[in-house]
Amino acid sequence: MYEIVHVTGEPAQSEQLGSKTKFWFMTDDGHPFLFKQGRPNTGENWAEKIASELCGLLKLPHAEYELAVWNGTKGVLTRSFVPPGGRLLFGNELLARFVKGYAANRVHKQTQHTVSSVMAVMRHRSIELPTNCEWDGIIVAADVFIGYLMLDAWIGNTDRHHENWGLLVIPPRRVMLAPTFDHASSLGREESDERRQERLLTKDKRRSTEAYANRAKSAFFRTATDIKPLSTVDAFLMAARFRRRAGLFWLETLRSLNPDDVNTIFNNVPPSEMSAIAKSFALRILDINRGRVLSAKEIL
Repeated sequence: MYEIVHVTGEPAQSEQLGSKTKFWFMTDDGHPFLFKQGRPNTGENWAEKIASELCGLLKLPHAEYELAVWNGTKGVLTRSFVPPGGRLLFGNELLARFVKGYAANRVHKQTQHTVSSVMAVMRHRSIELPTNCEWDGIIVAADVFIGYLMLDAWIGNTDRHHENWGLLVIPPRRVMLAPTFDHASSLGREESDERRQERLLTKDKRRSTEAYANRAKSAFFRTATDIKPLSTVDAFLMAARFRRRAGLFWLETLRSLNPDDVNTIFNNVPPSEMSAIAKSFALRILDINRGRVLSAKEIL
């Protein structure tokens, strides 16, 4: 079972980004850790933990999350991946430098947040790959970012808006793609167990788990004039067409995963944090989305 970390001490500072209560803590050896509180009556904490472990299976560079409790409040704990002296440059800041008139302060329904704009920036060879990324066919940061989008399509992550990805700026002149982070909006974490059970058992295709999985929308748009965002699968596909070799690499990585390893991750989540029906529902989502993503190989 995964350990539930009991956080002690007082917050060093609050975190302003996002809609959840977040606090930074400093350990005795000077390392900063972020405690992020999950919203009540959701599975945001276990979704974040499971997504982190699934990243490990895919060998995607990622923020590592642990289930945690602070002052009686449940959440997750993650160590800062920003190196000393560096900073995290969020996607909205980056795109504002390259896209004319980019509305950096608009988080949701930001139609200028297009796959083509992000890929154009990420293909710049001055952006280094994340640490310990040494794969055949993975050459530029865009290749790794395609892996992030495949992860979103697999787990149904609907929240990769322009403040949920970024670059690490490391003095004096290094710039590196940041690990993937913030995956709590995934795996059906907002559904009640009653609705999960209904979706798993219903014969009504409109209310099925398949219908639920197929509705997952990304935070990316095809063009700045579009009204609706791309689905998570279509966002991955569009990015993969820019770098087909990388897209095929990540598809093969997903295809070759051992289902037993995925099941082990779920089995390690304590029953106090995730119900059996929530596990069945999330696993079904992964199975459905895996099939949808892998079928994309034929149209890349």
